[in-house]
Amino acid sequence: MLKNVAAVVMNGVNPFELGVICEVFGIDRSDEGLPVYDFAVASAEGPVLQTHAGFTLRTEHGLERLEEADLIAVPAAESRGSRDYPPALLDALRRAVDRGARVLSVCSGVFVLGSAGLLDDRRCAVHWRHADELARSFPLADVQPDVLYVDEGSVVTSAGTAAGIDACLHIIRAEHGPQVANKIARRMVVPPHRDGGQAQFVERPVSPARVDSVADVLAWMEHHLDEEQTVEQLASRALMSPRTFARRFQQETGTTPYRWLLRQRVLMAQELLETSDETVDAVAGRVGFGTAAGLRHHFLRTLGTTPNAYRRTFRGPLSAA
Repeated sequence: MLKNVAAVVMNGVNPFELGVICEVFGIDRSDEGLPVYDFAVASAEGPVLQTHAGFTLRTEHGLERLEEADLIAVPAAESRGSRDYPPALLDALRRAVDRGARVLSVCSGVFVLGSAGLLDDRRCAVHWRHADELARSFPLADVQPDVLYVDEGSVVTSAGTAAGIDACLHIIRAEHGPQVANKIARRMVVPPHRDGGQAQFVERPVSPARVDSVADVLAWMEHHLDEEQTVEQLASRALMSPRTFARRFQQETGTTPYRWLLRQRVLMAQELLETSDETVDAVAGRVGFGTAAGLRHHFLRTLGTTPNAYRRTFRGPLSAA
């Protein structure tokens, strides 16, 4: 049973990510019958630290505090992969996992876990902006760029900033059940469980073809998302055979025409749901999915959420359903 929690910080710690951990595990809510944890903030680099926001932080605990913790949380800090983390901290994290404790990272705190070797052969999450860097830094890690958090038993990793709340509440839910997690979420005025993953927060990419052979066709496809598009039709427009066109398309975009088209349709639907008051049916028609059911199907597969839930998140409850 989870009773003892420690957040371990270094110079450059991000105050919000640390605050998330303190808010979930460090507040006495016994007046509502909620669990109380033996919580402390421990420093890996001296009693006084500089935060990423420019103010200092003082804590009386050092790394010895980690030895008794059931959960060790590592919040994000600046200089993700460009610094050498204290060897004593990495040793303490490895020992914790070996003795059955859990470790949790919030956002780029996952780089500390990677440096300790705790991501090897494990799925892990990080802010989508850092996913490529994490994969390069730790090639044995299975980086999941589209999720809010990943629970691999002894190692829990979360994506950027507020996704740390999701991961912390997930741990509470697993330890004490949904009622406890829901009560804490209500006190924090946050949803107890968010739909979808961080794929829905990724900026719409601009991906021009590396050569000109399919560039014109890509532009045409993007401006005719509401029309039926087959490989044969697209190949004819590119003055190629279907086989040659499919091969060139894969080489230059990294995916198939069908998958590229689906992704562009979902991206355009996201934009319309955010910026217009059109109904979901109307949006589905404009982007080529035909019906609201078709749009919902592809939204769920791509983003892990529904069009209505996505619109509520990004537009609020006053937009059209």
